[in-house]
Amino acid sequence: MVVRLVLIQSIFFLSSFNSFAQPASTLFTKDGCQEFCGSVRIPYPFGIGADYCYLDPWFEIVCETESFGSTTTHKPLLKSIKGRLEVLGISSRASTLTVNYNVSASCSTNGPTAKNNMEFEKSPFAFSENNNIFIAMGCNNSASMWSLDERISFGGCKSPCEKAEFINGSRGCDGRSNCCQTEIPYDLNSFITTIEPKNNSSINGSSSECNYAFLVEKNWFEKNFTILYPKLSVPVVLKWGIDRNKFPSKLFHGRKQYRCDLHYPTMLGNHNFTISTYTCACAPGYNGNPYLPQLHGCQDIDECENPELNRCTDSRCKNTDGGYHCTDTINSIIIGISTSLGALFLICGGWWSYKVIKKRKRMKQREKLFQRNGGLLLQQQLSMTEANVENTKLFNQKELEMATNYFHVNRILGQGGQGTVYKGMLADGRIVAIKKSKVMDEGKLKEFINEVVILSGINHRNVVKLLGCCLETEVPLLVYEYVPNGTLFQYLSDQNEEFPLTWDMRLRIATEVAGALFYLHSVASSPIYHRDIKSLNILLDGKHIAKVADFGISRSIAIDQTHLSTLVHGTFGYIDPEYFRSGQFTEKSDVYSFGVVLAELLTGEKAVSSTRSPATKSLASYIISSMEENILFDILDNQVLKEAKKPEIVLVADLVKRCVYWNGRNRPTMKEVTMELEAIQMSRNASNLEQDYNEEIEFVRSEVYIQSCDTSKSKMTCTDSTGVTSFMDSHPFLSS
Repeated sequence: MVVRLVLIQSIFFLSSFNSFAQPASTLFTKDGCQEFCGSVRIPYPFGIGADYCYLDPWFEIVCETESFGSTTTHKPLLKSIKGRLEVLGISSRASTLTVNYNVSASCSTNGPTAKNNMEFEKSPFAFSENNNIFIAMGCNNSASMWSLDERISFGGCKSPCEKAEFINGSRGCDGRSNCCQTEIPYDLNSFITTIEPKNNSSINGSSSECNYAFLVEKNWFEKNFTILYPKLSVPVVLKWGIDRNKFPSKLFHGRKQYRCDLHYPTMLGNHNFTISTYTCACAPGYNGNPYLPQLHGCQDIDECENPELNRCTDSRCKNTDGGYHCTDTINSIIIGISTSLGALFLICGGWWSYKVIKKRKRMKQREKLFQRNGGLLLQQQLSMTEANVENTKLFNQKELEMATNYFHVNRILGQGGQGTVYKGMLADGRIVAIKKSKVMDEGKLKEFINEVVILSGINHRNVVKLLGCCLETEVPLLVYEYVPNGTLFQYLSDQNEEFPLTWDMRLRIATEVAGALFYLHSVASSPIYHRDIKSLNILLDGKHIAKVADFGISRSIAIDQTHLSTLVHGTFGYIDPEYFRSGQFTEKSDVYSFGVVLAELLTGEKAVSSTRSPATKSLASYIISSMEENILFDILDNQVLKEAKKPEIVLVADLVKRCVYWNGRNRPTMKEVTMELEAIQMSRNASNLEQDYNEEIEFVRSEVYIQSCDTSKSKMTCTDSTGVTSFMDSHPFLSS
């Protein structure tokens, strides 16, 4: 059976227009510039017409007129992009742009096909990782996204051929045949789509079915699931920002209406999106276009005009700049006092009943949230493992809110794919790190429960310690020990001359991380695969002791089990290529990731970098190529060259090379890696000790030499420890 599907594009247009609607009185464009093209608003920095209307050519919009009989329509097109993509909506608040983007299709039976997607290369646009997903459709269709040199995979999936079991409430590809989906990486703006049918026969034996691969807006696809005709287009969300070199940041200084942030895409694991950009938004209490500060783009909202925006019941509302406050008249005060006195008796009489009802309601709410956040699943998992349950505390919502000043933005330590981490201080004075998870679907909830179960069973000085969790809040909270000195990635990316990352520190950190992985693989009650080892997941405490963190996608396996068969997860540049191709994760896959981290410590380079040649964008390829060409010492970090001895460097580089072998069987185990690093450390410490000993002997000899001199004569006689006597004038600086 050949499966086909027709997309009704008008459904999206109607919904997108509503989602981007803004109050008509708000200023969005510069004076004299066209604000709408058809039903789509074009806010600055985008613009139509003269170059005064838009920031630079990247943001120019062309309003094309089309006629169908007596009907005339207007279609906005992004002029700077080849093919002039149709614009479906622009949000200056979210810094997003929705366009119609073509679907890659292949009806060929002659093997893999590929399509270049380079429209946004070197532009201020990138595909939004939060709003888009990658879809593959067709019978046994294996579709992937690759870098332009086809050396780095950005992800992909294989669509099943047989119909899967449909689950009520399923969205997207869940529970449907001939379809699969996966997330996309950060800051992706150019890639190659490959379509490789694994079996050309469809369900009933026909070979005429086409295969598809495309990016699509996640929410739209979940509501409009269908199978596409070839060459059809779907909505895709782009994120954008203003080039920092063109941004008039001084216009925002000292102005409370605006909130502007500078973003460095390289900090988010980018692949070829290298422009540092600003994004702005109006502060709470203001509305408008934040990119028009000189034209008062963000204007005060009059909360008093809208009863839903103020809480002034039976009182007079007074608008203020950025807010409002309530002022009572004399009559309102008298009525309020009389009403209060009249109701006092009823309040006192019903107080006890109210407290009981409120307490029961609060308990039911907590129980409901506890179950929704996986409390029952967590209890079941903990009862099936040897977790250290007594040391895993269940915190309540109030104490964690007090610890973080109600999760104030100033307490944020960092943000990631699973949530936001806050710094907090408990009532007993302990400083902790509290991870507030994002709104969870079933998959994210399992990752959260998995992290709690795994960390509850680990007790190792180089693994971040889980203190407890809170499940009675809207989203689950995890409480960890506070690790104050940030990540290893930050230290390597921003070298500090006042406190450099010395060679001895690098060796110690590598040995500590290797020891922690050896513990997870071989010493823990059940072997644990971390699956996301990278320098961003290695924290440094107050004494710069390494702590392995982020166990969200880690897995515990049976002792006799040799691998995990899973969808590919991890961070690009650290993923074992053998795991990516086979879908089988082994302990040697963690060894590969550790080898990349060891290469970062040796060279100071990033795991993936677009500044290197296409053949060496991957750090693993880069260091192996340098060793083969005998130019290893040309790529090392200056601190390593200054402090390390050549034999030590060669030993560590050789260990890196063996860790990132293409064939996992040839890689060492983490036990062997740990033993080799400890041996290098011991050799270096012994050498330093011998050097210190020799210096001490020389110092003692000089002391003995000085103290054995006889100054009773006109000439001073000195005898050293070997018995050699020398003579000199007793007053060398006096004239005769």
